[in-house]
Amino acid sequence: MKIDISKIKPNTENPRVIKDYKFKKLVNSIKEFPEMLEKRPIVVDDQMIVLGGNMRLKACLEAGLTKIDVIIAEGWTEKQKKEFIIKDNVGFGEWDWDGIANGWSELPLNDWGLDVWNPEEDADLEDFFQEEKEQEEQLEKHKIILEYTEEDYNTLMEILNKEKVGKEKIIYDLIVNKQL
Repeated sequence: MKIDISKIKPNTENPRVIKDYKFKKLVNSIKEFPEMLEKRPIVVDDQMIVLGGNMRLKACLEAGLTKIDVIIAEGWTEKQKKEFIIKDNVGFGEWDWDGIANGWSELPLNDWGLDVWNPEEDADLEDFFQEEKEQEEQLEKHKIILEYTEEDYNTLMEILNKEKVGKEKIIYDLIVNKQL
């Protein structure tokens, strides 16, 4: 059933959110293929509060639609409504990336909302590895350099080979607690 979009109320307790770039993709998807909404209508309760499709409703408003398809879940209990909200948003399946690469790669999947790697967009890999570099830099700040005699080294190696606790614990005890 198609109704005036202004009669539908967003669910303020919806536990699902959408990132800005994903939202833009959803809006574009609706603009380019609004017929899809006929096959996947927004689900509302008797008060016209969204149970399924909160983000689609927001995107439809952004896309300028004035009427949209809805299914009314009449007579549901609060428990049923909450269960539906969660189950409607759970992603049970996973993508078969080999299948996508082999049978779907010529299609504009990224434009359709599927996050796929695009090497042309990711030409600068510096950003990708930035977090790893920062972690390495943190590790650099925590190095301890020891100077020792050959006799100290041999004693340490004996202890490390005999003890059943972790080597890091032994070294910590030896250095910090001065048990050398």
